[in-house]
Amino acid sequence: MNAPSPVTPAAPITQDLLTIPRKLPETARRNLVGLTRAQLHEALIEAGTPERQAKMRVGQIWQWIYHWGVRDFAQMTNLAKDYRALLAERFEIALPEIVTRQISADGTRKYLLRINGGHEVETVYIPEESRGTLCISSQVGCTLTCSFCHTGTQKLVRNLTAGEIVGQVLVARDDLGEWPKPGAPKDETRLVSNVVLMGMGEPLYNFDNVRDAMKVVMDGEGISLSRRRITLSTSGIVPEIAKTAEEIGCLLAVSFHATTDETRDRLVPVNKKWNIETLLNALRDYPRLSNSERITFEYVMLDGVNDSDEDARRLVRLIRGIPAKVNLIPFNEWPGSPYRRSSWERIEAFADIVHKAGYASPIRTPRGEDIMAACGQLKSATERGRKSAAQIAAEARA
Repeated sequence: MNAPSPVTPAAPITQDLLTIPRKLPETARRNLVGLTRAQLHEALIEAGTPERQAKMRVGQIWQWIYHWGVRDFAQMTNLAKDYRALLAERFEIALPEIVTRQISADGTRKYLLRINGGHEVETVYIPEESRGTLCISSQVGCTLTCSFCHTGTQKLVRNLTAGEIVGQVLVARDDLGEWPKPGAPKDETRLVSNVVLMGMGEPLYNFDNVRDAMKVVMDGEGISLSRRRITLSTSGIVPEIAKTAEEIGCLLAVSFHATTDETRDRLVPVNKKWNIETLLNALRDYPRLSNSERITFEYVMLDGVNDSDEDARRLVRLIRGIPAKVNLIPFNEWPGSPYRRSSWERIEAFADIVHKAGYASPIRTPRGEDIMAACGQLKSATERGRKSAAQIAAEARA
Protein backbone atom coordinates (compact mmCIF):
# COMPACT_ATOMS: atom_id res chain seq x y z
CA MET A 1 0.00 0.00 0.00
CA ASN A 2 1.32 3.42 -0.85
CA ALA A 3 0.55 5.19 2.41
CA PRO A 4 2.61 8.24 3.39
CA SER A 5 2.49 9.27 7.00
CA PRO A 6 -0.91 10.64 8.07
CA VAL A 7 0.50 12.24 11.19
CA THR A 8 3.46 14.39 12.09
CA PRO A 9 6.46 12.06 12.38
CA ALA A 10 7.75 11.54 15.87
CA ALA A 11 11.36 12.14 16.78
CA PRO A 12 13.46 9.21 15.53
CA ILE A 13 14.54 6.64 18.09
CA THR A 14 18.30 6.33 18.20
CA GLN A 15 20.03 2.96 18.29
CA ASP A 16 21.35 3.36 21.83
CA LEU A 17 17.86 3.71 23.28
CA LEU A 18 16.90 0.25 22.09
CA THR A 19 17.88 -3.19 23.23
CA ILE A 20 18.06 -4.79 19.80
CA PRO A 21 17.59 -8.55 20.16
CA ARG A 22 19.29 -11.14 17.99
CA LYS A 23 17.57 -12.18 14.77
CA LEU A 24 14.77 -14.58 15.71
CA PRO A 25 13.52 -17.52 13.65
CA GLU A 26 10.68 -16.62 11.32
CA THR A 27 8.24 -18.77 13.30
CA ALA A 28 9.01 -16.93 16.55
CA ARG A 29 7.67 -13.59 15.39
CA ARG A 30 4.54 -12.53 17.27
CA ASN A 31 1.46 -11.49 15.34
CA LEU A 32 0.31 -8.00 16.31
CA VAL A 33 -3.18 -8.44 14.87
CA GLY A 34 -5.71 -8.94 17.67
CA LEU A 35 -3.56 -7.66 20.53
CA THR A 36 -5.36 -5.15 22.74
CA ARG A 37 -3.64 -1.84 23.36
CA ALA A 38 -2.42 -3.11 26.74
CA GLN A 39 -1.07 -6.31 25.18
CA LEU A 40 0.62 -4.39 22.38
CA HIS A 41 2.17 -2.02 24.92
CA GLU A 42 3.61 -4.94 26.86
CA ALA A 43 4.88 -6.65 23.71
CA LEU A 44 6.71 -3.52 22.53
CA ILE A 45 8.42 -3.07 25.87
CA GLU A 46 9.50 -6.71 25.88
CA ALA A 47 10.95 -6.15 22.39
CA GLY A 48 13.11 -3.27 23.61
CA THR A 49 10.94 -0.17 23.30
CA PRO A 50 11.70 2.27 26.15
CA GLU A 51 8.75 2.51 28.54
CA ARG A 52 8.51 6.29 28.18
CA GLN A 53 7.97 5.89 24.43
CA ALA A 54 5.83 2.76 24.40
CA LYS A 55 2.45 4.47 24.66
CA MET A 56 3.21 6.72 21.69
CA ARG A 57 4.50 3.78 19.63
CA VAL A 58 1.33 1.81 20.40
CA GLY A 59 -0.78 4.65 19.01
CA GLN A 60 1.32 4.96 15.86
CA ILE A 61 1.42 1.24 15.07
CA TRP A 62 -2.26 0.85 15.91
CA GLN A 63 -3.22 3.54 13.42
CA TRP A 64 -1.08 2.04 10.68
CA ILE A 65 -2.61 -1.42 11.07
CA TYR A 66 -6.24 -0.59 11.82
CA HIS A 67 -6.85 2.80 10.21
CA TRP A 68 -4.62 2.66 7.13
CA GLY A 69 -4.56 -1.10 6.61
CA VAL A 70 -0.77 -1.34 6.34
CA ARG A 71 0.79 -4.83 6.45
CA ASP A 72 4.48 -3.91 6.08
CA PHE A 73 6.45 -2.26 8.88
CA ALA A 74 8.67 -0.58 6.26
CA GLN A 75 5.70 1.58 5.24
CA MET A 76 5.22 2.98 8.76
CA THR A 77 7.09 6.11 7.80
CA ASN A 78 6.64 8.08 11.01
CA LEU A 79 8.77 5.49 12.81
CA ALA A 80 12.57 5.59 12.65
CA LYS A 81 14.16 3.17 10.19
CA ASP A 82 16.01 1.18 12.86
CA TYR A 83 12.81 0.84 14.89
CA ARG A 84 10.95 -0.46 11.85
CA ALA A 85 13.71 -3.04 11.45
CA LEU A 86 13.26 -4.05 15.08
CA LEU A 87 9.51 -4.49 14.58
CA ALA A 88 10.07 -6.60 11.47
CA GLU A 89 12.46 -8.87 13.38
CA ARG A 90 10.20 -9.42 16.34
CA PHE A 91 6.66 -9.15 14.95
CA GLU A 92 4.42 -9.78 11.96
CA ILE A 93 1.05 -8.51 10.72
CA ALA A 94 -0.57 -11.76 9.62
CA LEU A 95 -4.12 -12.42 8.44
CA PRO A 96 -6.03 -15.61 7.64
CA GLU A 97 -5.44 -16.86 4.11
CA ILE A 98 -8.29 -16.72 1.61
CA VAL A 99 -8.72 -20.24 0.23
CA THR A 100 -11.83 -19.47 -1.81
CA ARG A 101 -14.09 -16.48 -2.33
CA GLN A 102 -17.59 -17.00 -3.68
CA ILE A 103 -19.93 -14.22 -4.75
CA SER A 104 -23.67 -14.89 -4.73
CA ALA A 105 -26.13 -13.62 -7.30
CA ASP A 106 -27.34 -11.15 -4.63
CA GLY A 107 -23.83 -9.81 -4.00
CA THR A 108 -23.16 -11.77 -0.81
CA ARG A 109 -19.51 -12.79 -0.49
CA LYS A 110 -18.42 -15.94 1.30
CA TYR A 111 -14.78 -16.42 2.23
CA LEU A 112 -13.26 -19.75 3.17
CA LEU A 113 -10.27 -18.79 5.32
CA ARG A 114 -7.34 -20.91 6.41
CA ILE A 115 -5.87 -20.21 9.84
CA ASN A 116 -2.99 -21.65 11.87
CA GLY A 117 -2.88 -25.41 11.91
CA GLY A 118 -4.47 -25.65 8.47
CA HIS A 119 -7.98 -25.28 9.90
CA GLU A 120 -10.68 -23.44 7.99
CA VAL A 121 -13.52 -21.10 8.90
CA GLU A 122 -16.08 -19.21 6.88
CA THR A 123 -16.84 -15.49 6.89
CA VAL A 124 -19.72 -13.85 5.02
CA TYR A 125 -20.18 -10.27 3.82
CA ILE A 126 -23.78 -9.19 3.14
CA PRO A 127 -24.20 -5.90 1.24
CA GLU A 128 -27.46 -4.02 1.74
CA GLU A 129 -28.73 -0.65 0.59
CA SER A 130 -28.04 1.16 3.87
CA ARG A 131 -25.28 -0.97 5.39
CA GLY A 132 -22.85 -3.83 4.90
CA THR A 133 -22.83 -6.62 7.48
CA LEU A 134 -19.90 -8.94 8.08
CA CYS A 135 -20.76 -12.25 9.70
CA ILE A 136 -17.67 -13.60 11.45
CA SER A 137 -16.81 -16.89 13.14
CA SER A 138 -15.50 -17.43 16.67
CA GLN A 139 -14.66 -21.15 16.60
CA VAL A 140 -13.59 -23.82 14.15
CA GLY A 141 -16.74 -25.93 14.11
CA CYS A 142 -19.19 -25.76 17.00
CA THR A 143 -19.84 -27.61 20.22
CA LEU A 144 -23.60 -27.03 20.39
CA THR A 145 -24.96 -29.50 17.79
CA CYS A 146 -28.17 -27.53 17.16
CA SER A 147 -30.11 -29.96 14.99
CA PHE A 148 -31.29 -27.44 12.36
CA CYS A 149 -27.85 -25.86 11.86
CA HIS A 150 -25.38 -27.14 9.27
CA THR A 151 -22.45 -25.72 11.23
CA GLY A 152 -23.58 -27.73 14.23
CA THR A 153 -22.94 -30.98 12.37
CA GLN A 154 -19.21 -30.15 12.38
CA LYS A 155 -17.61 -30.94 15.71
CA LEU A 156 -15.64 -28.29 17.58
CA VAL A 157 -11.97 -28.25 16.62
CA ARG A 158 -10.74 -25.24 18.59
CA ASN A 159 -11.43 -21.66 19.59
CA LEU A 160 -10.22 -18.87 17.35
CA THR A 161 -7.66 -16.47 18.76
CA ALA A 162 -8.46 -12.78 19.01
CA GLY A 163 -6.13 -12.24 16.05
CA GLU A 164 -8.02 -14.76 13.93
CA ILE A 165 -11.31 -13.07 14.79
CA VAL A 166 -10.05 -9.55 14.02
CA GLY A 167 -8.26 -10.95 10.97
CA GLN A 168 -11.60 -11.81 9.37
CA VAL A 169 -12.59 -8.14 9.51
CA LEU A 170 -9.27 -7.05 8.00
CA VAL A 171 -9.49 -9.66 5.22
CA ALA A 172 -12.96 -8.41 4.24
CA ARG A 173 -11.87 -4.78 4.25
CA ASP A 174 -8.84 -5.70 2.12
CA ASP A 175 -11.05 -7.52 -0.38
CA LEU A 176 -13.56 -4.66 -0.51
CA GLY A 177 -10.83 -2.02 -0.84
CA GLU A 178 -12.19 -0.15 2.15
CA TRP A 179 -9.03 1.37 3.61
CA PRO A 180 -8.78 5.18 3.33
CA LYS A 181 -6.48 6.65 0.70
CA PRO A 182 -3.95 9.19 2.00
CA GLY A 183 -4.65 12.61 0.58
CA ALA A 184 -8.11 11.68 -0.71
CA PRO A 185 -11.19 13.52 0.58
CA LYS A 186 -12.56 11.96 3.74
CA ASP A 187 -15.27 9.43 2.95
CA GLU A 188 -17.57 8.33 5.77
CA THR A 189 -19.14 5.55 3.70
CA ARG A 190 -18.58 2.20 5.39
CA LEU A 191 -18.79 -0.98 3.35
CA VAL A 192 -18.32 -3.01 6.53
CA SER A 193 -20.61 -0.96 8.75
CA ASN A 194 -21.84 -3.78 11.01
CA VAL A 195 -20.29 -6.92 12.47
CA VAL A 196 -22.31 -9.89 13.67
CA LEU A 197 -20.81 -12.78 15.60
CA MET A 198 -23.14 -15.25 13.97
CA GLY A 199 -20.72 -17.38 11.97
CA MET A 200 -19.24 -20.69 12.99
CA GLY A 201 -19.17 -21.38 16.74
CA GLU A 202 -20.69 -20.16 20.00
CA PRO A 203 -19.01 -16.82 20.86
CA LEU A 204 -19.63 -17.12 24.61
CA TYR A 205 -17.70 -20.38 24.73
CA ASN A 206 -14.71 -18.33 23.56
CA PHE A 207 -15.42 -15.27 25.67
CA ASP A 208 -11.94 -13.85 26.36
CA ASN A 209 -10.81 -13.93 22.73
CA VAL A 210 -14.12 -12.53 21.48
CA ARG A 211 -13.99 -9.72 24.06
CA ASP A 212 -10.42 -8.77 23.15
CA ALA A 213 -11.18 -8.90 19.43
CA MET A 214 -14.19 -6.63 19.84
CA LYS A 215 -12.11 -4.15 21.85
CA VAL A 216 -9.84 -3.89 18.83
CA VAL A 217 -12.74 -3.54 16.39
CA MET A 218 -14.44 -0.87 18.51
CA ASP A 219 -11.32 1.21 19.14
CA GLY A 220 -11.93 4.75 17.89
CA GLU A 221 -8.47 5.21 16.35
CA GLY A 222 -8.68 2.16 14.13
CA ILE A 223 -11.59 0.21 12.66
CA SER A 224 -13.82 2.31 14.89
CA LEU A 225 -17.11 0.41 14.85
CA SER A 226 -19.56 1.49 17.53
CA ARG A 227 -20.63 -1.17 20.00
CA ARG A 228 -24.15 -0.60 18.66
CA ARG A 229 -22.88 -1.77 15.29
CA ILE A 230 -21.78 -5.11 16.74
CA THR A 231 -24.18 -7.93 17.53
CA LEU A 232 -23.18 -11.07 19.37
CA SER A 233 -25.40 -14.08 18.86
CA THR A 234 -25.55 -16.74 21.56
CA SER A 235 -27.56 -19.90 22.04
CA GLY A 236 -27.89 -19.02 25.72
CA ILE A 237 -24.68 -19.53 27.71
CA VAL A 238 -26.21 -18.01 30.82
CA PRO A 239 -23.10 -17.50 33.01
CA GLU A 240 -21.47 -15.31 30.33
CA ILE A 241 -24.42 -13.06 29.53
CA ALA A 242 -23.85 -10.50 32.29
CA LYS A 243 -20.10 -10.48 31.51
CA THR A 244 -20.91 -9.72 27.89
CA ALA A 245 -22.96 -6.71 28.95
CA GLU A 246 -20.27 -5.40 31.29
CA GLU A 247 -17.08 -6.19 29.35
CA ILE A 248 -18.19 -5.83 25.71
CA GLY A 249 -21.49 -3.93 25.82
CA CYS A 250 -22.50 -4.83 22.28
CA LEU A 251 -25.99 -5.71 21.12
CA LEU A 252 -27.18 -9.20 21.96
CA ALA A 253 -29.08 -11.69 19.83
CA VAL A 254 -30.34 -14.97 21.23
CA SER A 255 -30.90 -18.11 19.19
CA PHE A 256 -34.26 -18.88 20.74
CA HIS A 257 -36.14 -20.95 18.15
CA ALA A 258 -38.73 -22.62 20.42
CA THR A 259 -41.32 -21.78 23.05
CA THR A 260 -41.29 -24.99 25.11
CA ASP A 261 -38.37 -26.72 26.77
CA GLU A 262 -39.30 -29.97 25.08
CA THR A 263 -38.90 -28.49 21.59
CA ARG A 264 -35.91 -26.32 22.46
CA ASP A 265 -34.11 -29.30 24.02
CA ARG A 266 -34.29 -30.92 20.60
CA LEU A 267 -33.43 -27.88 18.51
CA VAL A 268 -30.88 -26.22 20.83
CA PRO A 269 -29.46 -28.91 23.16
CA VAL A 270 -27.76 -26.38 25.45
CA ASN A 271 -31.31 -25.72 26.70
CA LYS A 272 -30.96 -28.91 28.76
CA LYS A 273 -28.35 -27.08 30.82
CA TRP A 274 -29.95 -23.63 30.92
CA ASN A 275 -33.65 -23.88 30.17
CA ILE A 276 -35.94 -21.18 28.81
CA GLU A 277 -36.87 -19.75 32.22
CA THR A 278 -33.23 -19.56 33.33
CA LEU A 279 -32.19 -17.94 30.07
CA LEU A 280 -34.96 -15.34 30.13
CA ASN A 281 -34.15 -14.41 33.73
CA ALA A 282 -30.56 -13.70 32.66
CA LEU A 283 -31.71 -11.67 29.66
CA ARG A 284 -33.99 -9.33 31.59
CA ASP A 285 -31.04 -7.37 32.99
CA TYR A 286 -29.00 -7.19 29.78
CA PRO A 287 -30.41 -3.95 28.31
CA ARG A 288 -29.77 -2.15 31.60
CA LEU A 289 -26.25 -3.56 32.12
CA SER A 290 -25.12 -2.89 28.56
CA ASN A 291 -27.12 0.28 27.93
CA SER A 292 -28.61 -1.47 24.90
CA GLU A 293 -32.02 -0.61 23.57
CA ARG A 294 -33.28 -4.16 23.16
CA ILE A 295 -32.46 -7.82 22.69
CA THR A 296 -33.04 -9.61 19.40
CA PHE A 297 -34.68 -13.01 19.60
CA GLU A 298 -33.76 -15.14 16.58
CA TYR A 299 -36.41 -17.63 15.62
CA VAL A 300 -35.87 -20.06 12.74
CA MET A 301 -39.14 -21.10 11.12
CA LEU A 302 -39.41 -24.89 10.84
CA ASP A 303 -42.43 -26.42 9.19
CA GLY A 304 -44.67 -28.17 11.72
CA VAL A 305 -42.09 -27.89 14.51
CA ASN A 306 -42.25 -24.40 16.03
CA ASP A 307 -44.38 -22.31 13.68
CA SER A 308 -47.95 -22.59 14.97
CA ASP A 309 -50.16 -19.70 16.09
CA GLU A 310 -49.92 -21.08 19.63
CA ASP A 311 -46.11 -20.95 19.40
CA ALA A 312 -46.37 -17.28 18.40
CA ARG A 313 -48.70 -16.45 21.29
CA ARG A 314 -46.51 -18.38 23.73
CA LEU A 315 -43.42 -16.53 22.49
CA VAL A 316 -45.08 -13.19 23.18
CA ARG A 317 -45.95 -14.28 26.71
CA LEU A 318 -42.41 -15.51 27.39
CA ILE A 319 -40.62 -12.31 26.38
CA ARG A 320 -43.13 -9.94 27.98
CA GLY A 321 -41.28 -7.20 29.87
CA ILE A 322 -38.04 -7.55 27.88
CA PRO A 323 -37.27 -4.77 25.37
CA ALA A 324 -37.03 -6.92 22.28
CA LYS A 325 -37.56 -7.57 18.62
CA VAL A 326 -38.09 -10.98 17.03
CA ASN A 327 -36.18 -11.84 13.87
CA LEU A 328 -38.04 -14.55 12.00
CA ILE A 329 -35.64 -16.61 9.91
CA PRO A 330 -36.96 -18.78 7.08
CA PHE A 331 -35.07 -22.04 7.49
CA ASN A 332 -32.13 -22.28 5.09
CA GLU A 333 -32.05 -25.87 3.93
CA TRP A 334 -28.84 -27.83 3.49
CA PRO A 335 -28.07 -31.34 2.14
CA GLY A 336 -29.43 -33.99 4.49
CA SER A 337 -31.33 -31.57 6.68
CA PRO A 338 -34.15 -33.23 8.67
CA TYR A 339 -36.29 -30.07 8.55
CA ARG A 340 -38.23 -28.04 6.00
CA ARG A 341 -38.84 -24.31 5.74
CA SER A 342 -42.24 -23.08 6.92
CA SER A 343 -44.50 -21.82 4.17
CA TRP A 344 -44.47 -18.10 3.51
CA GLU A 345 -48.12 -17.84 4.58
CA ARG A 346 -47.33 -19.53 7.90
CA ILE A 347 -44.34 -17.26 8.52
CA GLU A 348 -46.43 -14.16 7.81
CA ALA A 349 -49.22 -15.35 10.13
CA PHE A 350 -46.67 -15.93 12.91
CA ALA A 351 -45.13 -12.49 12.33
CA ASP A 352 -48.55 -10.84 12.44
CA ILE A 353 -49.32 -12.26 15.90
CA VAL A 354 -45.97 -11.08 17.26
CA HIS A 355 -46.33 -7.66 15.65
CA LYS A 356 -49.82 -7.10 17.02
CA ALA A 357 -48.47 -7.85 20.50
CA GLY A 358 -46.18 -4.83 20.15
CA TYR A 359 -42.91 -6.41 19.03
CA ALA A 360 -41.11 -5.75 15.76
CA SER A 361 -41.10 -9.03 13.84
CA PRO A 362 -39.13 -8.62 10.62
CA ILE A 363 -38.80 -11.65 8.36
CA ARG A 364 -35.16 -12.04 7.38
CA THR A 365 -34.58 -12.23 3.65
CA PRO A 366 -32.40 -15.27 2.93
CA ARG A 367 -29.08 -14.17 1.44
CA GLY A 368 -26.38 -16.16 -0.30
CA GLU A 369 -28.30 -19.43 -0.40
CA ASP A 370 -26.83 -20.30 -3.81
CA ILE A 371 -23.34 -20.39 -2.26
CA MET A 372 -24.38 -21.94 1.08
CA ALA A 373 -23.70 -18.64 2.86
CA ALA A 374 -27.08 -18.15 4.51
CA CYS A 375 -27.78 -18.33 8.23
CA GLY A 376 -27.11 -21.84 9.57
CA GLN A 377 -25.38 -23.05 6.38
CA LEU A 378 -21.75 -22.25 7.20
CA LYS A 379 -19.36 -25.16 7.37
CA SER A 380 -15.75 -25.47 6.26
CA ALA A 381 -15.42 -27.07 2.85
CA THR A 382 -13.00 -29.72 4.07
CA GLU A 383 -15.44 -30.94 6.69
CA ARG A 384 -18.37 -30.73 4.28
CA GLY A 385 -16.48 -32.78 1.73
CA ARG A 386 -15.68 -35.57 4.17
CA LYS A 387 -19.29 -36.48 4.87
CA SER A 388 -22.10 -37.73 2.73
CA ALA A 389 -25.60 -36.27 2.92
CA ALA A 390 -26.73 -39.47 4.66
CA GLN A 391 -24.08 -39.07 7.37
CA ILE A 392 -25.03 -35.44 7.93
CA ALA A 393 -28.71 -36.33 8.24
CA ALA A 394 -27.95 -39.16 10.68
CA GLU A 395 -25.91 -36.81 12.89
CA ALA A 396 -28.68 -34.20 12.84
CA ARG A 397 -31.29 -36.79 13.87
CA ALA A 398 -29.04 -38.04 16.67
